Amino acid sequence: MNGKDSQHSAPPLSGGARYYRCALQVNPAHYAQTYQGAEASLTEEEYAKALVAKAVELGISVLAVTDHNHVEGIAAIQKEAATREIYVFPGFEVGSREGVHVLCFYPLDFSAEKLGRFLGELKIRGLAPSSQLSDLNFSELLQTVQQQGGVSIAAHAIHDNGLLKHLSGQSRVTAWRDENLLAIQIPDSVDNLPQEYREIAQNKNPDYERGHAAGDNLAVAVVNAKDVEAPETLEAPAASCWIKMSEVGIEGLRQAFLDPNSRIRLNGDPAPSERMEFLALSWEGGFLDGIVIDFNSDLNVIIGGRGAGKSTLVESVRYVLGLVPLDEDSKKVHQGIVSDVLKSGTKVSLRVRSIRPVEQTYLIERTVPNSPVVRDSDGRISHRNPADMLQGVGVYGQHEISGLTRDPGKLTRLLARFMEKDDHLERQKHELKLELEKSRQRITDIQSELHRIDEMTAKLPGIEETLNEYRKAGFEDRLRDRSLLVREERVLQTLMECLRPFRDVLDTLHREIPIDRAFLSEKALDELPSKDLFKSANHILESLSKTTGDITAQMDVALQTADKDIAAIRGQWEKHAKDVETAYEKTLRDLQKSHVDGTEFIRLREQIEKLQPLLSQKTKLSEMHRESKKQRSDLLAAWADIRAREFRSLNGAAKKIGKKLKRRVRVAVQESGDKGALVNFLREKIGGRLQETAERLLKASAFSLPEFVATCREGSDALRDKYSLAPTQAKRLSEMTPDTLMRIEEMELPHKTIIELNAASIQSPEWKALDNLSTGQKATAILLLLLLDSDAPLVVDQPEDDLDNRFITEGVVPRMREAKRKRQFVFSTHNANIPVLGDAELILGLSASGDNAEIRPGHRGSIDSNSVRDLVEDVLEGGKDAFETRRRKYGF
Repeated sequence: MNGKDSQHSAPPLSGGARYYRCALQVNPAHYAQTYQGAEASLTEEEYAKALVAKAVELGISVLAVTDHNHVEGIAAIQKEAATREIYVFPGFEVGSREGVHVLCFYPLDFSAEKLGRFLGELKIRGLAPSSQLSDLNFSELLQTVQQQGGVSIAAHAIHDNGLLKHLSGQSRVTAWRDENLLAIQIPDSVDNLPQEYREIAQNKNPDYERGHAAGDNLAVAVVNAKDVEAPETLEAPAASCWIKMSEVGIEGLRQAFLDPNSRIRLNGDPAPSERMEFLALSWEGGFLDGIVIDFNSDLNVIIGGRGAGKSTLVESVRYVLGLVPLDEDSKKVHQGIVSDVLKSGTKVSLRVRSIRPVEQTYLIERTVPNSPVVRDSDGRISHRNPADMLQGVGVYGQHEISGLTRDPGKLTRLLARFMEKDDHLERQKHELKLELEKSRQRITDIQSELHRIDEMTAKLPGIEETLNEYRKAGFEDRLRDRSLLVREERVLQTLMECLRPFRDVLDTLHREIPIDRAFLSEKALDELPSKDLFKSANHILESLSKTTGDITAQMDVALQTADKDIAAIRGQWEKHAKDVETAYEKTLRDLQKSHVDGTEFIRLREQIEKLQPLLSQKTKLSEMHRESKKQRSDLLAAWADIRAREFRSLNGAAKKIGKKLKRRVRVAVQESGDKGALVNFLREKIGGRLQETAERLLKASAFSLPEFVATCREGSDALRDKYSLAPTQAKRLSEMTPDTLMRIEEMELPHKTIIELNAASIQSPEWKALDNLSTGQKATAILLLLLLDSDAPLVVDQPEDDLDNRFITEGVVPRMREAKRKRQFVFSTHNANIPVLGDAELILGLSASGDNAEIRPGHRGSIDSNSVRDLVEDVLEGGKDAFETRRRKYGF
């Protein structure tokens, strides 16, 4: 649809195939009286009203009226159903010459007169309801119904007059293998059938095996369609089933019977799981201006010729969600499409359903080149990030999947999607990283301070030696008072320094008092079950605040008193110091007469008084250094434990994948096996040529970062012995700074993910690692991983560009068909195998029209639509071949 309507005002569009609840064996008003001897309680009109009302109540939207050899009761039900938007297939139930009952359905608009003629062609004589058998045998009856434009079901197959119970021996085998037999009616699930019938239905009895089975574990389609003789009978589980169609009609039924695994759900089957999904996408401006897409919740396939806008659609989804491509080539393509095809000023709008923390719909809008804006269902701007609402969503452009295979880190992040989420572990990991950074900084600061003290105190021996020379010359005695004055001044300074920690504590208390108790207010606690209990905490903090306030006031007074008393001491001392200074100056003048510099002696004394405390400080710092290193050692042990737990979780995810993709893909994890980050770090920090070192480290098996750092600290000889390094490079590594070594200790080397693909058959597997695969095989392995369990949408642009048809049909399509019950897919493609063999619920045909793209009428739906089927055959590579493959597989 084209036009200028925005997503807000556009009329609803076809979202492709969806499930309809269908009751396919409904009888008219007379049935209970005619065949069961019940009294007639309702007129034909009253019965029709009650039947349709019950269908509406139960969510049944498709009825098939199948009276025995009779069509006159259909019109009343059709008339009433038309007022309630319920579809009614006209038809009848006929017994073959052998006595096997068959339900026959015809197009919605076929008249009773035409159906009467069809009964005649089936050799049924008479106009009244009857149990008369046809003169046609079972095979002839099925073929005739198909030629008449209808479809048929073998009725109550395991009960009286049913195919599997009524027939036996070779006649049953022949009837079962008839190529026109598409479906049978059973009362429950296939698993609950008696073993004899279950093995036949599941195509496991070799005597009955059909060459064109309807599914992997299903010989023909099965439906629940119990005889409905009264409105309340519709409530029975066996009376209805769910059939997926994009257009309710005979072709919709036929396609469902040909592909029941994808299109039929019995009432005992589990419903499709809740999933996050894209609901609708629209554009205002740019190449896709005016296009509106209502997505299907399962498999959506975008088709069209080259230049029709398929890649633009995919990159629009990525852009509106604010997602960044994984590699540089994909980033360039994405940016080019945004700037040159979407263009500045174009608005992309995506309506989504999020299921966490609760189900909610959002509208995400993004106008090029601005940031995304998220609105909730009431139109209010939300602060949620688009990617946060759809956690796990994947969008991959052309060749981007094959690009993943070149980056081991990206493969490991892909594997991490299948880990059991452990928020506690993630918090621990984050907190540990912060603590390790703090410990490194603390140790580095202490080491710097110790180095500074060592540099300063290195002068002490020389100063002491010079000072002794002065003492020998008698300077100690003559300048004794002035020398002691230097020590006294140091005592006063130390006295003032003793008060500093108390001032710091007092400043902190002043900032924290009074304690903020707003979180314990009546309003804050309202609706909390334990609010009365928490109210007592208010009194606790109030008491603490008061007591601490009193203490703070006392400390204020105490410090003011201490300041005053120390000031008094200093005042008295300064009088003494003045007298000493006067005597000192006189002594200096006397010494100058003898050409002796007495100030040098005092200067040396002052230097010693300043440096002596550093020795005591060094002792304390050395102890702090030892303690900090011990604490860091404990942190590193905890870090190693978390990394090991993470590895075990990844390993568990790899095993889980192996079970799900058995005989297709297998995955293993190597602990801290990706050493590329370490090599790049060493090149950055050390510089120079490190090619040989890099090669040695990359090849090292069972590599351990802590062990590597310990070896670096041992020295170059240890490095040479351990890693066979050249002397020069070993020396450079051994000379790394303590800070650099600690940074290496904190590194998080990615665990290396090793993926292998079965490049041969399932029966005779041939496992090959990614490095030994072709580009297409690599992409196949990754795509099979991406198709695994998730409840978030997956969007892929033209995956077949990196795959061959064999892997698409044998590997990708079966996995996609299985997974689409649990998650939504959006694929753009020019290969027919994906929408046809994948049985896409929604196929959208894009085409270029001048400077814009468009979706033409009839180019929106599933393959049960003739116009969509024609589109697939005309546009897609292998279109007719895909349909032929499907015909051979399903027998039509």
